[in-house]
Amino acid sequence: MSSDKKHRVVVGLSGGVDSAVTAHLLKAQGHEVIGIFMKNWEDDDDDEYCSTRQDFLDAASVADVLGIEIEHVNFAAEYKDRVFESFLREYQAGRTPNPDVLCNAEIKFKAFLDHAMRLGAEKIATGHYARVREVDGEFQLLKGLDPLKDQSYFLHRLSQAQMSKAMFPVGHLEKTEVRRIAAEIGLPNAKKKDSTGICFIGERPFREFLNKYLSHQPGPIKDERGRKLGEHVGLSFYTLGQRQGLGIGGVKDKKAARGGGEHEPWFVAAKDIPTNTLIAVQGHDHPLLQSPALLADDLSWIAGRAPAAGLAAAKTRYRQADAPCSVGYDDAGRLLLRFPEPQWAVTPGQSAVVYDGDVCLGGGVISQALAA
Repeated sequence: MSSDKKHRVVVGLSGGVDSAVTAHLLKAQGHEVIGIFMKNWEDDDDDEYCSTRQDFLDAASVADVLGIEIEHVNFAAEYKDRVFESFLREYQAGRTPNPDVLCNAEIKFKAFLDHAMRLGAEKIATGHYARVREVDGEFQLLKGLDPLKDQSYFLHRLSQAQMSKAMFPVGHLEKTEVRRIAAEIGLPNAKKKDSTGICFIGERPFREFLNKYLSHQPGPIKDERGRKLGEHVGLSFYTLGQRQGLGIGGVKDKKAARGGGEHEPWFVAAKDIPTNTLIAVQGHDHPLLQSPALLADDLSWIAGRAPAAGLAAAKTRYRQADAPCSVGYDDAGRLLLRFPEPQWAVTPGQSAVVYDGDVCLGGGVISQALAA
């Protein structure tokens, strides 16, 4: 898109500093900017952990400083249908979903995009750290330039139609620069800390939240040799690689050499759904936590077509460096990634996202970690 073309742009103002600076940059470039605050969750609005009210006040103050209109739109029903129900189904099946990926594909770039188009918008913009590039009429998703903040992983399910409408103005900036701009122009949320945690849960204790929605059947925690270590509260509440909250001490092997690792921390390594057993192992580098390959399904490719088999790189979780891999497909059409260096705690339900350098190609939902 040529930078001199002016658009009517609807910006998702979350109350955070990234979307605030996004709106400022677009206005400074001469675009007509309208702000929308999305309310996606209302089950426990008066809860101490729910920051929606404060976030809206922050977004409204930003709109006031920037001199733009802001509209409050409720997408809670769409969120529940398209994101939360899927989230619960995955947890109930023993997998660990990534709701932020679904939220982007189904809410921010569907429900929100549709609403923006009804307002006569030509583009929508968010505060994501990513970039869009058009090459020969095809839109590419590129990593954000700040390697610590790149959010292309969460956007990998976007389609060509969605990408053609998307703008990510802070994608070419570092976070420190975004905060500097916010302070310079006197934005009230310049120092507001980044939100963490899942988009609708906020900062609340995760297990306590899930408890309200999932049935749970306690069962044994065992090591890889079948020795019972303790009890779990329900398989849904644990994720592979988890170290905290297992409630088990060391199991001493009387024959173990002193300093032989018997005091190493325990990690969740597997879930045996048929027997309702949680398998835990000692040591971060235990073989059961390492996978040289994985299968993923529910595939989505930015270009609208699957990349050819060959060498690429991939992330199997968000906070991870790209890992070299070979891309292939099995007989059922599932994505098959093989890694020269085994990947740690590959988790069904999480996203495997494929990259060619800075270009995010897309990916799928991990269905299975493979031992070889």
